[in-house]
Amino acid sequence: MNLQGVARVCASGAVGALLLGLLAASPAGAAPGASVSRAQQTAASMTDAELVGQLLMIGCSSTTSSPDCGSAISRYHVGSVILDGNSSLSISQEHGITAALQRYAPAHEKLLVATDQEGGYVRRMRGPGFTDYSTALVQGTWYTSSLQYWATTWGQQLKAAGINLNLAPVLDTVPSGAYNPPIGSYDREYGHTTSVVARQGRAVLLGLLAGGIDATIKHFPGLGRVTANTDTTSGVKDTVTTSTSSYLDPFKTAIAAHAPFVMMSTAIYTRIDSHNPAAFSHTIVASLLRGTLGFKGVVISDDLGAARQVSGYSVGDRAVRFIKAGGDLVLTVNASQAGSMTSAILSRMRWDSGFAAQVRASAARVLAAKQHLGLLN
Repeated sequence: MNLQGVARVCASGAVGALLLGLLAASPAGAAPGASVSRAQQTAASMTDAELVGQLLMIGCSSTTSSPDCGSAISRYHVGSVILDGNSSLSISQEHGITAALQRYAPAHEKLLVATDQEGGYVRRMRGPGFTDYSTALVQGTWYTSSLQYWATTWGQQLKAAGINLNLAPVLDTVPSGAYNPPIGSYDREYGHTTSVVARQGRAVLLGLLAGGIDATIKHFPGLGRVTANTDTTSGVKDTVTTSTSSYLDPFKTAIAAHAPFVMMSTAIYTRIDSHNPAAFSHTIVASLLRGTLGFKGVVISDDLGAARQVSGYSVGDRAVRFIKAGGDLVLTVNASQAGSMTSAILSRMRWDSGFAAQVRASAARVLAAKQHLGLLN
């Protein structure tokens, strides 16, 4: 039976509401009566708590199996992890870490396992078998064919280690000579013009995808014009970028190339939404990214756990605000926050039917990404 048929049969109950929500979340242009995907079947069988777990990505050690992390995965049905900290383990040793984490997940629905492997200073996997490669600013000088070839190799290395999602490439453009602590100080940009960043970032994106893993373009709508780091400073603002700015061009290029994930910045963009960090802004996430730019994939937050920029919000409120804005995957490097975030999301779902529908749609998008990566059985 197709999804519409199942929804009609069950429409009087919670399962029917979920299926109707999933139908609304189906990709634009899908034919009426299209068969139910494995992701939709998985979502339809989940409790609210299990659906919420799909919206959490927690930090886990990249070098050792952490019982605390494993406990959070099991207790709160957490569906994604980020390997935190630099690792000198070999590819096979790192695979042992990721395999141990996967054992905490259900056999039929495995974890998204992410890392930051940009190159240069930001390269979490540093052990034998992982290429020791240059900063993005150096990569920006390479021929795109060479860069795409090497990005494919880097993707294959991560996949061999059991990592299926890279939080790269960085598509932030830092103007030449600008003071920019989060990106420019570490040469994380591919260049100082949007054309170079768009061209080189697209090559890395396509290479990682060819290597068999998913890639994440970041940090929308761009961290290249701020003068402080959102991880270590509060009140960080971008007073330059607009909703029609050329600084969005690298993101547009990557979205046209079918980028599967976009990471949101937590800076405040005063010329787009002066009241909310981008990750909490419906104007930026839902209207600009999903609406104007037409992004259909998974929207992930920058860290909402330890980042000073969001320290003025309660832990639970951070998760709720991100989902309300149109986000899907809440990233916290602090695994101990999973309980507070889960409770806050579930509580909001009980009295806000619109929010509950957003949770279901977001879980469906995350599960669709997992299906694409072969993580659903």
